[in-house]
Amino acid sequence: MRILHIVPTYLPATRYGGPIYSVHSLCAALARRGHAVEVYTTNVDGAGESAVPLDQPLDLDGVQVRYFPSTWLRRLYWSPAMARRLALTIGGFDLLHLHSVFLWPTALGGRLARRAGVPYVLSPRGMLIAELIQRRGALRKRAWITWVERRNLAGAAALHFTAEAEREAYRQLRLPAREALVIPNGVEWPHPYQAEQLSPEVRALVGEGGYLLLLGRMSWKKGIERLIDAVALLPGERAVVVGNDEEGLLPALRAQVARLGLAERVAFLPRSVEGADKEALFAHAALFVLPSYSENFGNVVLEAMLRGCPVVVSAEVGAAEVVTASGGGLVVAGDAASLAAAIRQLEPRSVAEAMGSAGRAYVERYYGWDRVAEQMEAGYRRLLSPSGVE
Repeated sequence: MRILHIVPTYLPATRYGGPIYSVHSLCAALARRGHAVEVYTTNVDGAGESAVPLDQPLDLDGVQVRYFPSTWLRRLYWSPAMARRLALTIGGFDLLHLHSVFLWPTALGGRLARRAGVPYVLSPRGMLIAELIQRRGALRKRAWITWVERRNLAGAAALHFTAEAEREAYRQLRLPAREALVIPNGVEWPHPYQAEQLSPEVRALVGEGGYLLLLGRMSWKKGIERLIDAVALLPGERAVVVGNDEEGLLPALRAQVARLGLAERVAFLPRSVEGADKEALFAHAALFVLPSYSENFGNVVLEAMLRGCPVVVSAEVGAAEVVTASGGGLVVAGDAASLAAAIRQLEPRSVAEAMGSAGRAYVERYYGWDRVAEQMEAGYRRLLSPSGVE
């Protein structure tokens, strides 16, 4: 198959978190399976631009990526150059896969695909959840749904969800869907590292280890304040919170830490981490904690489990079903008292080690990217088959 993925941002713009990695990993795995995979995206990277060639194919792990400029309306990733290129090439693809909603590139992809008669799959990537819409510009988002997104959703051959929880949240919005593909994200295997590769900040953070780790973008939906409140209930526990502060939450979080007298027990590293730094943070953690209010999947949960780190997550995390099925941790209510009680349950070393081993074995078996790509390929083939079967 010749498959085009359209996504507003892409590597090397890692500031945008999990979807940047998961979309590329899926594309690379599909390319390994023999498909011709291309990506159309923008060069937007925060307030700047990624240092990449424009409107030229760039090979990344067998994926042909084309970057286009977005000079105006950057918040929507508006790119006339992308529109021109897509209008010329769309007929040469068997299928489009659009990632995200409420943004111009995927609206463009859906509109031109419908016009050209090319089927497309749309992955909302956790953005079509009632609470998220309500908290993040409800009027604008509802207007976009009415005038743009509803048509995009109705025209998709299928919607792709990464977990049943995301699919159920979508159902509650009563929006159209011809078919649903529930296919999880996969996870990349860890890489060995040397101590001398660590940044000074991470070397200082990991110390003697044994901390509670929350790693991911600092967003309201991650429930970081819940973890801080839980630490206040757990004398002697230490927490490390790592990730880009795109929403400017850090001052309020630091104020909460100061108010609770936790300055010596809660540390922040407000930037993204990769490679040795990321591996060291996982390796020295006692537990990984993700008390999100909303999380369509939560790839970082599987990353922790693959490294043998037991996890505690809120029920709203899409990957909670994986935690339950694997026995790799605990799924609890997201309030501080519930989190603290769960963390206490995992304090005996034997319990934590058993859960860590169970989680690692389960993720190794079911969540490699090649296995996920095989499922996605089967979904694509079913959509392209006149009879609706592979």
